[in-house]
Amino acid sequence: MLFIHEEVRDAVAHGEPVVALESTVIAHGLPRPRNARVARDVEAAVRECGAVPATIAVIDGVVTVGLDDAALDRVANDDSVTKASVRDLPGVLAAGRSAATTVAATAHIAAGAGIGFFATGGLGGVHRGANETFDESADLAVLARTPIVVVCAGVKSILDVGATLERLESMSVPVVSVGTDRFPGFYLADSGFGSPGSVDGPEEVARMSMARSALGMTQAIVVAQPVAPELQMDRALHDRLLADGTAAADAEGVHGKHVTPYLLGWFHAHSGGVSEAVNVALLESNARFAARVAAAHAGARG
Repeated sequence: MLFIHEEVRDAVAHGEPVVALESTVIAHGLPRPRNARVARDVEAAVRECGAVPATIAVIDGVVTVGLDDAALDRVANDDSVTKASVRDLPGVLAAGRSAATTVAATAHIAAGAGIGFFATGGLGGVHRGANETFDESADLAVLARTPIVVVCAGVKSILDVGATLERLESMSVPVVSVGTDRFPGFYLADSGFGSPGSVDGPEEVARMSMARSALGMTQAIVVAQPVAPELQMDRALHDRLLADGTAAADAEGVHGKHVTPYLLGWFHAHSGGVSEAVNVALLESNARFAARVAAAHAGARG
């Protein structure tokens, strides 16, 4: 039920830098045919920065770490490919189905395969109104118990960012932002909240990873890299889309785990292509930074 691509397996065995990549953004986050092109561009960005990409998915009931061209095209174009978080994996494997892995599932699988670095877009977190619904992403629980470095663009700005930062603190998950003391907000370079910590570059993150291991900590390290200011979404547009999308979701009775994909779809449909462009830009940028961290870590270990 587990297949690790030979290139990835050899790189892990020899201590070479490897970066895990999620597949939900391929199957459910971007439109066809751009999704497959972006997936390959992100893998190429990892390679250009000195690391081996390991896109993760479940193919016909087999957890697959490192997708070949056929598997990547399957994830990008097959309507039967579902979305799987950690709790979904046993059922997906038992039924022999195919699934794209979320941040939580990707981090869990990557760490189990010996991969210590992971690049994604925006993290899940505490949902707005969670004080009544208790709705928060499985990403948080997995990050609290998985020793991996996650490079992201902060928490998705459609969520309760402040509450998410509080939960990460309660779970003792180190959180740092790259080059700023402000915490990024996915579509926005600044979520409106200060960052618990900051770093100047990949070498500092690599040293943090080694220090975490020396301390025996099992939490992830969240590295939040802001989207370039010139590429971020206009804040007024962002706030209007969020308000309109939330109202529409309420009117249509969208609740629970369906709210996030609904709101992301709303942004994509009503932002004139801006949200998609931001998403693609930060995916590539985060992949490059994660590869540089993985390479710095491998170099420091000798």
